[in-house]
Amino acid sequence: MPMVDHQDLKPGQRVRITQQVRVGKRQWPAVVEGIVREVQVLVTGLATQRNPDDVVMLATVHFIKDNRELSSIGVDERTQIELLEATPATSTPSPS
Repeated sequence: MPMVDHQDLKPGQRVRITQQVRVGKRQWPAVVEGIVREVQVLVTGLATQRNPDDVVMLATVHFIKDNRELSSIGVDERTQIELLEATPATSTPSPS
């Protein structure tokens, strides 16, 4: 499946997102699949004084899991996003 950047995602696309979870010296992949709802770049505030030119931003992918749970993931430099082909069972329902 093709890897994509979070900036190229569009609502309704089915994706698989893989992130590396690290605790101490241990590391393992965390994988989730779902339908993209939206992608936002959030400017975060910090509780410490910083240089005004030092802006901290976090790209966030908001999606719907296969079990209909709404979820979000903060994208970092090691996040892998794959586009998957949508299937009728997992496509976003049309409004009635």
